[in-house]
Amino acid sequence: MQMVPIFRCTDLARAIRFYTGTLDFSLFPGDTADDVVVTLTNGDAALTLTTLEGDQKIGIASNVLVDNVDSLFRKYVSRGLDTSAKPDSPVHQSPLDQTWGSREFYVTDPDGNTLRFIQWKNTSS
Repeated sequence: MQMVPIFRCTDLARAIRFYTGTLDFSLFPGDTADDVVVTLTNGDAALTLTTLEGDQKIGIASNVLVDNVDSLFRKYVSRGLDTSAKPDSPVHQSPLDQTWGSREFYVTDPDGNTLRFIQWKNTSS
């Protein structure tokens, strides 16, 4: 079984550029920026982007379990991830050890949807 989160966006072409250019996702074969709904994949992960108001609200969050948040964060920053949008949120600025046993960083897309990258300290994902 696999669950695929749905993020609503206001500009599908901009969202596709962000997810494919910065976060290593690939557009599902056959989907284009001219569609109203597309699917993106990254390894075993998938994400649906929609412009349809009835599908989802803006500002959704989804957890992404990963093996190494530090190297992933460095990679995304090297690809142009801008961390200046949420200066009062340390977890948006760099990976942070959480009191509940994980190390995390957050990436918020141009529409306000957030991917929470999580590495559990005592287990691998």
